[in-house]
Amino acid sequence: MVAADAAPVLAIYQAGLDGGDASFETVAPTWEAFDASRLAAHRLVAVDDADTVLGWVAVSPTSTRPVYAGVVEHSVYVDPAARGRGVARLLLDALITGTEAAGIWTIQSGIFPENAASLALHARAGFRTVGVRERVGRHHGRWRDVVLLERRSTVVG
Repeated sequence: MVAADAAPVLAIYQAGLDGGDASFETVAPTWEAFDASRLAAHRLVAVDDADTVLGWVAVSPTSTRPVYAGVVEHSVYVDPAARGRGVARLLLDALITGTEAAGIWTIQSGIFPENAASLALHARAGFRTVGVRERVGRHHGRWRDVVLLERRSTVVG
């Protein structure tokens, strides 16, 4: 993922937010804010034969403390027109390979329980449910739970 991907990446992000079950966020950030909050080494896009961005995955550090240097939180989003084609799994698999090569031992995420497709995808990719944070935040005027997931590397840590 590079700056030239900003417009499609943010459009895909906004489409996911508009669906209502992807994040507590309701508006995609500016490219500058997106870029500043995610680790440059672990941001990927999936493109088709015409170089159209179909989806993206990116990670943010969970803490600035050195002890958590190998723990990241990720997001994965796919263009609604490309869903069901294995794009998200391709992105997750590439992310896992890249983060493990960099010494990252845990990838975590928080997913709304209503997002059954994302929960199933993550389970297939080796993520496990750590727990559920009940009524952790309000979203569109209602309290929402978040399922905490993690994938521990089998080769790092």
